[in-house]
Amino acid sequence: MSAGMCPVCGLPEELCICEEVAKEQQRITVKVNRRRYGKEVTIVEGLDPSEIDVHDLATYLKSKFACGGTIRESTIELQGNHIGRMKEVLMQRGFSADQIKD
Repeated sequence: MSAGMCPVCGLPEELCICEEVAKEQQRITVKVNRRRYGKEVTIVEGLDPSEIDVHDLATYLKSKFACGGTIRESTIELQGNHIGRMKEVLMQRGFSADQIKD
């Protein structure tokens, strides 16, 4: 039995709710930029890397949309225009619809 306790909420690590609470406090903005040669990039910003596992979320989004991407300064950049499905996928991941702005 592991005795790991979360330093923030005080619950055992198996029952820790810190990330779920942090998801409710995020204000996420999704936008599409054009890069060189007309390439489009979907940018997800407004995530706090100290509360949300941005690397895990980026990996999930890249596999869900079958595209490449990267993380730059707490923003996730995905290759291609995915703004149509992004809100739905983020809601499946646990974010609220009123937090996500297109």
